Amino acid sequence: MTETTHTQTTPPRAAGRPRRPELRLVADALRGLRQDLFQGAFAYRPLPRAAVDGPLARHLSARARQYAAWTPHLLVAGAGVAALFANAAAFREGQVPRLLYGFLALAPVLLTLVRPVGAFWLSLAATAVTAAAGDSWDSWPWLPGSFLAHVVVLTVVALRTRPRAAAWMWLLSAVYGLWSVSVLGANHYQVDAAQMILLSALLLLAVAVRHIRRQARQEVTAQQTVTEHERSRRTLLEERTTIARELHDVVAHHMSVVAIQAEAAPYRVQDPPPELEQAFVTIRENAVAALTELRRVLGVVRAEDYEAPDTPQPTLADLDGLLANVREAGVAVEKAVTGAVRELPQGVELSAYRIVQEALSNTLRHAPGASARVEIGYVLGGLGLRVVNGPPPAPHLSKASPGAGHGITGMRERVSMLDGEMTAQATAAGGYEVTVFLPVPAAVPAAGDGA
Repeated sequence: MTETTHTQTTPPRAAGRPRRPELRLVADALRGLRQDLFQGAFAYRPLPRAAVDGPLARHLSARARQYAAWTPHLLVAGAGVAALFANAAAFREGQVPRLLYGFLALAPVLLTLVRPVGAFWLSLAATAVTAAAGDSWDSWPWLPGSFLAHVVVLTVVALRTRPRAAAWMWLLSAVYGLWSVSVLGANHYQVDAAQMILLSALLLLAVAVRHIRRQARQEVTAQQTVTEHERSRRTLLEERTTIARELHDVVAHHMSVVAIQAEAAPYRVQDPPPELEQAFVTIRENAVAALTELRRVLGVVRAEDYEAPDTPQPTLADLDGLLANVREAGVAVEKAVTGAVRELPQGVELSAYRIVQEALSNTLRHAPGASARVEIGYVLGGLGLRVVNGPPPAPHLSKASPGAGHGITGMRERVSMLDGEMTAQATAAGGYEVTVFLPVPAAVPAAGDGA
């Protein structure tokens, strides 16, 4: 027996086949209609007060400016009251109280202040109710008050929404007016619908132009802001590049010359003493270290996205090497440590090291030959530093070199960054003293530590 296999082919209009462009446009339009006029139609969106920063507002008092900020609300309320009386006048005394139908014109106008899209639907419904109950058949399908109220509602809601929502409101109003006239009205009643369609189209077109101009102005302002930011950033980078070039051409050149001369100097003297050789070695090491630090600074200055090298930053554990280097430069410096030595946060350790380094450098520059003392105190709330030097001896080979005062400023910036305290002043003995306290927050014990 032969088994026959049937192959089922996919129909021409498969489910996964893309829709036609016409259907896609209709679906997108209906989706936009749902987003603009149905989703969150009665959401609470109060009308903000107007900005009173124009040329006329400058001549007003403070209290008058507060009242002037409510001007849009008063204008909307005034238009609603006018629609109320115009609608009430379309009914005779013997009918349902005229003010009741007047409020049907007032309510949608006032609702635009808090729920704009919902106000449009209420205006459309109130228009139909008042038109069916009214006896002024010369204006169909909008009574005079309803006409004014609906125009105000369309204008205010268009101002508070985007142009696409305004286009949908105008289209629905036109459909309602044409349908009412063609189904319920006579030929001469079409004049009222045509007036509504034409007047609302002009108003909504003006509002749409206003929206487009405002959006264009905002885009231009944003672009100008970005351009100004880029210009400032480019200027800053150019200045930083200029500074880096000057540092490289001037400082790096001289430091390189110092390192080379210090390395070659012992070979120019026959049988130099060991002290002189060691002095030149120290000079060369300091020059090479300064060049390394200078290259790091140049890397930071040249590139905005420069990444610092992974080399460890100095801490208080490296202070002995710094003091030994200073002693070799001719400064008798001693160190005293009080309190329980403990590991501190990296920022505190680095700042403390740099502060001591800068204070001793100032001693070398401004008081050559003077002795110095470095005191480090580990206390409960932080770290205390005191660097003090005595007066320079009168006869000394080295002369004091004047500085620009950036050293003290740099120390203060480091201390301020850590919310610390610092004093720098001359001593009664003729020396100089720098006192610093760097707060260190107490460590929070981990969960489960201790009992």
